[in-house]
Amino acid sequence: MDLSIIIPLYNEAESLPELREWIDRSLKDFSYEIIFVDDGSTDGSWDVVRGLCGPSTGPSTSPSTSPSTSPSTSSGTVGHDGNVRGIRFRRNYGKSAALYEGFAAAKGDIVVTMDADLQDSPEEIPEMVRMIREEGYDLVSGWKQHRKDNAITKNIPSKFYNWTAGKVTGIKLHDMNCGIKAYKAEVVKNIEVYGEMHRYIPYLAKNAGFGRIGEKPVHHQKRKYGKSKFGMDRFMHGMLDLMSLWFLSRFGGRPMHFFGTSGILMFLTGFVMTVWIIAAKLIHQAQGVRFRAVTDQPLFYLALLAIVLGVMFFLAGFVGEMISRSRGDRNKYQIKERI
Repeated sequence: MDLSIIIPLYNEAESLPELREWIDRSLKDFSYEIIFVDDGSTDGSWDVVRGLCGPSTGPSTSPSTSPSTSPSTSSGTVGHDGNVRGIRFRRNYGKSAALYEGFAAAKGDIVVTMDADLQDSPEEIPEMVRMIREEGYDLVSGWKQHRKDNAITKNIPSKFYNWTAGKVTGIKLHDMNCGIKAYKAEVVKNIEVYGEMHRYIPYLAKNAGFGRIGEKPVHHQKRKYGKSKFGMDRFMHGMLDLMSLWFLSRFGGRPMHFFGTSGILMFLTGFVMTVWIIAAKLIHQAQGVRFRAVTDQPLFYLALLAIVLGVMFFLAGFVGEMISRSRGDRNKYQIKERI
């Protein structure tokens, strides 16, 4: 099979039939499957998915075997008519969990993700597939050059967010969080999307060894039905997630290098300040010069604080190192090829 099209959705019942027809018109030259992942919709979206899948064979009776990092209580995959399948969560877990389950279910050589709100155009997919097949990219991300969103609440914060993400990750993408992306199948099978880390899939791919990341300008549509599921708080969450990913990628396997170094520097700074204060007091006392008591100087307490924080940071690094060394997946590395 050429393609797996993974579409996470939450309360998008009105747009799904139109999206299915649009995909069918755009991908006539490919063999593909469409996987709708219903993230706990309450508006009848699952009934629409059932209709698109054709006669149902009923919910799967086998329990989900997903790891606890992406808690899925799926009600199973319905029967499919041709190339459409559906996965339904019992409640809303978020886009990352939906993508995780979609990646696990995908069977195509190339995996494409896109949103269900009709703002992503399936007509962009053939060119993204060509870039992977002919130009050798591991991942191709869309770039919404001309966004149809509100400039104040979406466009300006998005530019700042993407600039910051580019500086931290070293990946030069104009729109890292664009919903439409194409991947080699081995990429999605070797990364773990959890929490709200769907924003940083290119960074996850890079850390897994898939560094050929491309970008394609895509046409962005105005939302036709419903309303956006993301508010302004996503930017704060995004920055926190970016800090977490950066730290884990740099120091996840060696926490002592961060906490230990910081702790030693703070301890030495506090120690030197303390020695200097006490030495200055003794010199002044020996010379008969008026001096302030050590405990009357604010700098003394700052020095003590630096010493205490330094010890705490060092101990935090030590504990983190012990946890890291006890992890079962510590020595699981990505192997590209064996001969």
